[in-house]
Amino acid sequence: MFTIEQIKQAHDKVKTGADFPNYIQDLINLGVKGYDTYVHNGDTSYYGANDYHVNSDEKYDEIKIAPIANKERFIEFLVMHQDGQTDYLTFCQQAAQCGIAKWRVDIIEMTCTYMDATSTSILIEKIQL
Repeated sequence: MFTIEQIKQAHDKVKTGADFPNYIQDLINLGVKGYDTYVHNGDTSYYGANDYHVNSDEKYDEIKIAPIANKERFIEFLVMHQDGQTDYLTFCQQAAQCGIAKWRVDIIEMTCTYMDATSTSILIEKIQL
């Protein structure tokens, strides 16, 4: 099974959203089936086969999540990030401003679902490798 250290090594290669497809491929190679990232502090839970999971530590100081989601503005920030215009922390701050509390990556379905504080889906994106 995979370890947090292996995941950190894969994540360290990610500088912008443009690096995301390679990161997903690295996770697939490790056996990760999906993960949940919590925007308020970057804590992430990674899931594998047979109910295996590991949790990362907080990645940054706490960010306040806006109480109401702004899907249209979030999509603008997401496009900028995927184009390589912002780093990870900036994207997390922008997501929080738009009311995104977490995202769930499902590697089996190849989707990334962005959710508000009530776990309501705000945007479901297909992952392209």
